[in-house]
Amino acid sequence: MNRKSVLYTFLIIFFMTAVGFSVYFYKQVQADDLKMAEAISTENPLPDHHFVLIGEEMNHEYWRLVGAGAKKTETMHDVVVEYEGPKRSNPEEQLKLFDMAITSKVDGIVVQALNENFIPMINRAVNEGIPVITIDTDADKSMRSVYIGTDNYQAGQLAGQALVEDTGGNATVGIITGSLDNAHHRQRVQGFKDVVEQVDGIEIVAMEESNITRVEAEEKAYQMLAEHENITAFYGTSSYNGMGIVAAAKSLQRHDDMYVITFDTIDENIQLLEQGDIDAIVEQQPFEMGYQSIEIMLDIIKGRPVQDVYYTDSAIIRMGDLTNWKRKKDATS
Repeated sequence: MNRKSVLYTFLIIFFMTAVGFSVYFYKQVQADDLKMAEAISTENPLPDHHFVLIGEEMNHEYWRLVGAGAKKTETMHDVVVEYEGPKRSNPEEQLKLFDMAITSKVDGIVVQALNENFIPMINRAVNEGIPVITIDTDADKSMRSVYIGTDNYQAGQLAGQALVEDTGGNATVGIITGSLDNAHHRQRVQGFKDVVEQVDGIEIVAMEESNITRVEAEEKAYQMLAEHENITAFYGTSSYNGMGIVAAAKSLQRHDDMYVITFDTIDENIQLLEQGDIDAIVEQQPFEMGYQSIEIMLDIIKGRPVQDVYYTDSAIIRMGDLTNWKRKKDATS
């Protein structure tokens, strides 16, 4: 056999061996891919339903509790809950997230409807076959299926009744509201006014908005105290209002004789209540709102009958209530 024949034979053997290895590894890869696909389909199947919750702001303790309540349903049902929202309160960004959720063809959307601009978006989602639940703030003129959250007018009434009781019906009041544009804050103000304006010894002398920030709440409270030195009580309709009011009163050395009532049992407000700087807090149920929103969404999807409105509880918490309040909180956490 000459040298050329040996070379050809070697090349043929090399080629056949390479082809054999290629076929072997190709089959191995196919087998591995099949095993992976089977593992994914059996161990991590896609959930039955994909829901989106769009809150007011991600960095707020209140909305983190709403999100936690909604996410808890993932442990009880075959659902995934995508919790979205702007870092700071921004209705325009919420609307963009709403649009993205509709475009993604999710199975249901839970949204805080801060103003009338949300109505066309809600109607669009429903017309495209996506049920919508409003949470915390309603849009009752839209095609939404359900509202779940606080009865904000009634919560404002509770605040007014607490102020009347705690001040003996004698107070000059300043109001710091989270927003003059947001429906739920307007309702909280109206409920409060409808109670205190019936009492001869109580007068509301000023109202400003904080844009749901602690800094603006402090600035507006400071301004109001400077312009109305006779103010003896403040009502805040948002979580951060109480903190801002207390800071302003302390900077003017007015905190010792100032009555303060605000919304939400977030940690900082509870600390101020314990210290005697806040006198009363309107408690809402954000975790329960989030949890029930997904439970009710499942009822809607399954064709079960639902109510138009589901109000979660609200209550007044004073320093004397803290022991029982903490006991209940620990029992449910």
